[in-house]
This record gives sequence, structure tokens and C-alpha cells, in this order.
Amino acid sequence: MKKLSFLAVLCTLLSALWAQSAQAQFAKPEAAIDYRQSALTLISSHFGRMQPVIKGQAPYDAAAIKANVEILKTLSTLPWAGFIAGSEKGSSAKPEVWTDAAGFKAAQLKFEGAVDKLSVAANTGDLDKVKVAYGEVGASCKACHDSYKLKK
Repeated sequence: MKKLSFLAVLCTLLSALWAQSAQAQFAKPEAAIDYRQSALTLISSHFGRMQPVIKGQAPYDAAAIKANVEILKTLSTLPWAGFIAGSEKGSSAKPEVWTDAAGFKAAQLKFEGAVDKLSVAANTGDLDKVKVAYGEVGASCKACHDSYKLKK
């Protein structure tokens, strides 16, 4: 049990260091924009792959849902490192990303928490629970986009 706790703490610390170093990896603001947009595109792809099952248009394959959710869980932490100072121009992010940093961080955490709940639901194999948690993830995406993404 002590080894598992130590491993969990070590992983948490390493992921925090990685997130900080990721921000330093962008030589130009355009690279940060590309990074975050790429991560968000992958999030959208893996989230969208589950939609036909959620809507009842495809049969429920618990293993496939679980696989997409696990990828989504990893991806859900990635885009935020790309919202660096100087990357405001030339993107679809609203200025509020930077002027309301606390609100933007809260939206990130809400999204990540919703993805965690989806992971728990996917692990149960209960489609009804997955549908509810999937809806919560979608709602967190919409809320963040409404507040922090320019309309096209």
C-alpha cells in the first residue's frame, strides 16, 4: 500500500513538473496555439466517437467506450499548457482566458472532473451511468466554449 501511495504522489509531482515544462517548450506563440488546438481536436475526436452509442445509434461496446474514455482522460490535461502569455492573438480564444484566469482554471478543473466521473462510469459498464457522465462532460465543454471561445 505504501508503494502504491508513493507511486501516486510521484506521478502527481511529475505530471505537475511536466505541465510547467511544457509551457516553456513553446518557442513562439503560434506553436502554443497549434499545440492546444491539436489537443482539443483529439479531445473532440475521442469524445465524438462515443456519441453514436450515447444516442442509441450504435450498439454499446463497453470496452470501446472505456478505451476512448481512458484516452480522453489523458488528453483532458494537455491543452492548458498551450494557453501561454503572448498567444492571445491569432486564436479563437477570448481575452477572458487571460483576464479571468481564475475562471478559466475553474472551467478546466470542471472539465477534468467531469472526465474523471465519465471514467468511473465507464468502469462500471452501466450504459445509463455513462450517458449521464457523458452529458456532464459535454456540458462542461459547452460552458467553457461559451465563456472563453470566440464564436465563428
